[in-house]
Amino acid sequence: MSDIIMLTGIRGHGHHGVFAEERRDGQEFIVDVNVHLQSRAAATTDALVDTVNYATVAQVVHELIIGEPVDLIETLAEHIATKILELGGVVKVEVTVHKPQAPIPVPFTDVALRIMRP
Repeated sequence: MSDIIMLTGIRGHGHHGVFAEERRDGQEFIVDVNVHLQSRAAATTDALVDTVNYATVAQVVHELIIGEPVDLIETLAEHIATKILELGGVVKVEVTVHKPQAPIPVPFTDVALRIMRP
């Protein structure tokens, strides 16, 4: 059984997408992350070194949102998951990438993709 650090609504202006205007103009992407970890040691020691630093997680996510463009939100989500799994103490990660301004020709609220990686 693991505990979960939940970060919601990490925002950034990225240039991801398959269309030229998405690459040129960019748009807002929003990412939610659930980081699975064992937090009992940190609760006992009250030491940041015994847990996953959520500020580091947020920075990693933001850098990937605003960084090198990719075509698909699937690829962005995978890159985010891979980087978070490299952090010490992470057991599993869930990443949700929201693309609320996706180029869809009908009214909608959000497009999102959620992945889970061990």
